[in-house]
Amino acid sequence: MFMVYWTVVEGDVGTPHATPFAATDMLAAMALMEQLRVRQRAGEGVRFVTMSSENPDSVGHPGVEAAGPGYSWTKRRNR
Repeated sequence: MFMVYWTVVEGDVGTPHATPFAATDMLAAMALMEQLRVRQRAGEGVRFVTMSSENPDSVGHPGVEAAGPGYSWTKRRNR
């Protein structure tokens, strides 16, 4: 699934918008983004145009999780 997000700014007020698209409809999502960017380049108050996707078949849970007790990664390497 894809979502296209954007904000329309009028004066000092920004109004958020979002449109969902099926996982098989990326071209339509990209076409909407281009339409929004054309409006932005024409001087309209369209801002923050972005697309996000979510894989429904993902194996793990999205987000950040605390590492378990056996995890010992460090940034510095011992030489």
